[in-house]
Amino acid sequence: MSMTKKAEISEIENKIPEEVEEVYEGKVTAFGTGAKVGVPKKHLGKKTYIIVCKD
Repeated sequence: MSMTKKAEISEIENKIPEEVEEVYEGKVTAFGTGAKVGVPKKHLGKKTYIIVCKD
């Protein structure tokens, strides 16, 4: 089960040069010696941006 949820497309869309398809909100989770953010498999191979927010 993914902890990622679809978020509203907001002002972030205006700051990214490519057309935005979807925006997700989720927690970064441990994965081996690194970390991951889960997204649907339909996005495999697509260009993405990860924006890390301050707590």
